[in-house]
Amino acid sequence: MTPALLRALRRGGPGLFISGTDTGVGKTWVACCLARWGRAQGWRMGVLKPAESGGGGDALALLRASGAKLALEQVRPYAFRLPLAPAVAAAAEGRKIAFAPIRRAYAAVAAESDWTLVEGAGGLLVPYAPGLDGAGLAKRLGLPVLLVARAGLGTINHCLLSLEAARARGLRVLAVVLNGRSKAGDRSVTSNAAEIERLGRVKVWGPVPWGLRDWRAWKAP
Repeated sequence: MTPALLRALRRGGPGLFISGTDTGVGKTWVACCLARWGRAQGWRMGVLKPAESGGGGDALALLRASGAKLALEQVRPYAFRLPLAPAVAAAAEGRKIAFAPIRRAYAAVAAESDWTLVEGAGGLLVPYAPGLDGAGLAKRLGLPVLLVARAGLGTINHCLLSLEAARARGLRVLAVVLNGRSKAGDRSVTSNAAEIERLGRVKVWGPVPWGLRDWRAWKAP
């Protein structure tokens, strides 16, 4: 990613909400890239994973990428054992998610950061609590959205539906990142970005090569 494009994202505000069109589309990888690029610019990077299900290491990966001197509990207000939507995983443990602890965690991280990246769970309509989904979380935190999607066949529909849902809720989507593996011979990969830009009226980056390990090697157009 070029410094100019990174600064363009940061101009969206003091924070960024990173969501996906689905689970497993590479949100954490993209967020970690952004955190490392920001550090390379000399910015103090903040990260937040409001709720993590399934005992994954997303929050820890974000924390390490950011270089922030914070405890894991400070950047991950809620953690659940089962790999389910946050509201469902919480209910399975007899717990509930409230917005207030998430808001306090974001405020504390943002106070020590130049730019704060918040990674949601799955897509924008994933439930956290009654009346609170991923889109509502971004809205209440006052953050613009970066949408991460798969690169292959079907992603046009997924992206356009997510863009429609975001805009219907008053969210500003800064860009879409097409990320990940597609089936061999999938001809849609070469045309998806242009079609999503045209139909969705949004900037699209990618596709990002699957298996890319060095964050510095990813160059957005």
